Amino acid sequence: MRQSFIKLIKSIGPGFLLAGAAIGVSHLVQATRAGAEFGFVLIWALVLACITKYPFMEFGPRYTSSTGNTLIEGYKSIGQWALQLYFIISIGSVFIIQAAVTLVTAGLAEYLFQTGISIFGWSCIILSLCIIILSIGRYKTIDRLMKLLISGLTLATLIAVFLAVGNEKNTYLFNYTHPDLWTVSSLAFIIAFMGWMPIPVDASVWHSIWTKEKNKQYLNNSVKNSLIDFNIGYLSASFIGLLFFLLGVLVFFGRDIVISTTAVGFSGQLIEMYQYTIGEWSKTIIAVAAFFAMFSTTLAVTDAYPRVFDEYLKHRSQSTNTHKSNYILLLFIIAVLSIALLYFFSNRFTIFIDFATGVAFLTTPIIAWLNLKLVTSSNFPKDNRPKPIYYWFSQVCLWFLVGFGVFYLGLNIFY
Repeated sequence: MRQSFIKLIKSIGPGFLLAGAAIGVSHLVQATRAGAEFGFVLIWALVLACITKYPFMEFGPRYTSSTGNTLIEGYKSIGQWALQLYFIISIGSVFIIQAAVTLVTAGLAEYLFQTGISIFGWSCIILSLCIIILSIGRYKTIDRLMKLLISGLTLATLIAVFLAVGNEKNTYLFNYTHPDLWTVSSLAFIIAFMGWMPIPVDASVWHSIWTKEKNKQYLNNSVKNSLIDFNIGYLSASFIGLLFFLLGVLVFFGRDIVISTTAVGFSGQLIEMYQYTIGEWSKTIIAVAAFFAMFSTTLAVTDAYPRVFDEYLKHRSQSTNTHKSNYILLLFIIAVLSIALLYFFSNRFTIFIDFATGVAFLTTPIIAWLNLKLVTSSNFPKDNRPKPIYYWFSQVCLWFLVGFGVFYLGLNIFY
C-alpha cells in the first residue's frame, strides 16, 4: 500500500504541467472578463466547456500509458492524412497561442516592475528567458516549478473569493440586470470564452508527450496512476477557472468598470480584484504570484510546441531519433515568429485574445474526433478502452463541440 502511494506521488507531474499551461489566458483574462461583463449568468458556459472537453483531454494520457506512444504516433497509425491534418492545425495555432500567453505575461511584467519597457520589449525578454530555462533544464525544471506555482496561486485565489463572497458591497449582485446574451457580440465572446476553458483540446497532445517523458523516469507507470495525475491537473485547472470567474463577478460586475483593452491596463484591473477583497497589503504579493503563474504558462507552452513539432518531424521522416538540436532550433523559430506576430497585435489586446480563443474552438472537434478514434480502435488494448457509458458520453460531447463550432463559424461569416 505504502509503495503504491509513493509510486503515485512520483508519477505526478504531467497533470501539473497541464494545469500550468491552462491557468493563463483562459483563466486570468477570459474567465475574469466573463464574470465581470456578464455576472453569474455565464457560469453554465464555463462548466459546459470543462465537461465537454474532458474525455478528449483524458484520452491523451490513457493512450500514451496504454501503448507507450504519444498521440502523434497514434495519428500516424491512423494514416499519414491524420498526421498531416494535426500538423496543419498546429501550424495554424502555434504562433497565435504562443503570442497570446506571452502578451498577457508581458502586461503583468510591466505592471509589476514599472520599467517603461513596451509590451513588445517585455515579450522579447520573456521569451528569451523561457528559451534559456528550457535549453538548460527542460522537463525537470518546469515539472518542479509548476507544482509550486499552481499551489500558491490556487490558495491566494481561493482566499480572495471567500473574502469577496462575505463582502457586504456585493449584496446587489442578485438583483442586478444581466446583459443580453443573444447579441452577436455576446455570442461571439461566449464561444471565445469556451475556446480555451480550461485549455485548448490540442493540449492533449502536449500532455501525452509529457506523460511519455515522465514514464521514461518511472518505468511501468500504470494507466491508473497516469489518469489520476491527469484528473488532478484538469480538475485543478477547471476549479481555478471557476475561482477567477467568481472574482470577476464579485469584484467587477455591476460596478460600471470598463474592462481595459490593453495588456498593462487589464493587468492592473486583475490585481485590483485581490486588492479589493484581501486588502491593499496584498497588491505586490498577488502581482508577483500572477506574473509567475502567467510566466509558468508561457514556459509550458514554449516547451510544448517544439516537442510537438520535433515529434512530428521524427515520424514524418521515419526517423527513430530525437535530437536536442532540433528542439533548440524549434524553440528559436517559434519564438521569433510569435514575436513578429506580437509586433503587429500587441496594442489590440482583447481583440487578439478573442481571436486566438475563437480559432481554438474551431479546431477542437477535429482533434477530439482523432483522439476518440484512437482509444476505440481495434489496436488499442481492450481493457483500457472507454466503457460503453463513457463512450456514448464522449460522442455527445463531440457533437456538442461540432454544433457550437459550426454556429461560431456561421456567426462570423453572416454577421
